[in-house]
Amino acid sequence: MPLGFDWSPVLRVALTGIAVAFGPLSWVWLRHRHQAPAKRLRALTLLTLFLTFDLVLFGAFTRLTDSGLGCPDWPGCYGHASPLGADASIAQAQQVMPTGPVTHSKAWIEMLHRYMATGVGVLILTLTVARWRERRTGDSLPSLWWPVLALLAVCGQGTFGALTVTMKLFPAIVTLHLLGGLLLIALLAAQTAQYDRSVNLRAAVRVSWGLYAALLLTSLLLLAQITLGGWVSTNYAVLACREFPSCQGSWWPVMDFQHGFTVWRALGLTGETVGGEAVNLSFAALTAIHYTHRLMAYGVLVALAAMAWKLYRVEGLKRQGRALAGLAALQLLTGLSNVVLDWPLIAALAHTGGAAALVGVLVWVLSDCQPATVGILMQAPVPQHTTGVTA
Repeated sequence: MPLGFDWSPVLRVALTGIAVAFGPLSWVWLRHRHQAPAKRLRALTLLTLFLTFDLVLFGAFTRLTDSGLGCPDWPGCYGHASPLGADASIAQAQQVMPTGPVTHSKAWIEMLHRYMATGVGVLILTLTVARWRERRTGDSLPSLWWPVLALLAVCGQGTFGALTVTMKLFPAIVTLHLLGGLLLIALLAAQTAQYDRSVNLRAAVRVSWGLYAALLLTSLLLLAQITLGGWVSTNYAVLACREFPSCQGSWWPVMDFQHGFTVWRALGLTGETVGGEAVNLSFAALTAIHYTHRLMAYGVLVALAAMAWKLYRVEGLKRQGRALAGLAALQLLTGLSNVVLDWPLIAALAHTGGAAALVGVLVWVLSDCQPATVGILMQAPVPQHTTGVTA
């Protein structure tokens, strides 16, 4: 069959996703069925956040094990809802290329990722419906539009997941797919923080405009660094520099920024042709990708350390400050391990997980803070009080 989109197994894949979501939904309902709507929604949102974090990690595992094309069509596997039905097609492809990209193990990894993603989609859809059912209650719940934004984001993730396969791991698409996963974490973390304040009747922590602006700037720097990290990973540029702090025995190695940061191109190619033949991406281009990420990491780590110190000095944000400091240290250690230990799987996964956790913590802090005089956009109305804060 031609590879690409094959919609024949879509219903069976969707039913599998519903089955995946049934367990978490049943647990939340049984445990919280006699509680107030805000408590039920907080529990379901927190659980969905946790499972979305797991999904991002499993997506990284799928990429790092080269399993992204384990089933080279979408949404099923060779037109089937699972690798079991595609056994003959997988065996034939593996006979031609024994190490992949299509093997039985890689097909299962890819399909498990799709099942998990569908399950998370079902949970977010349930959150949206449940929140809208409570739209007339008197509880100070988060805005109705937060779960709607999460639902739109997860639909976008499905689109990027499909394009990742059909466009053969196109680096720009894979990077956007990673960023989409982190956007979901951010949206769910914001909702969880607001539900937590609503349930516990906590006021937002009042902070100075200077500290709030610094939080926003640190978040933007982190976003830029994560985007560069995604570009490193999707272009397989991690091992372009195998020493630290220098690279290839130089403080400024030979680099090709033009081709390294040409965004719209196929994996491993420059996007140019010579004599009708596509030109392969040079090692200098991979070096440029890697070294840019490394250089920016120095500044981002300083910003995270400074922000952790500032948060630790604010009553009500000490715990978040400690978490930020710990995660920044984790990113430093795992980033170094990727370079000097030749990209071990556990370090690479921890590096992705650390980045996702940093996003969650910073969004949680932003959701729990309020500049001195003006409320945060879309923040749930809660009683106000002032804590002593220095910027």
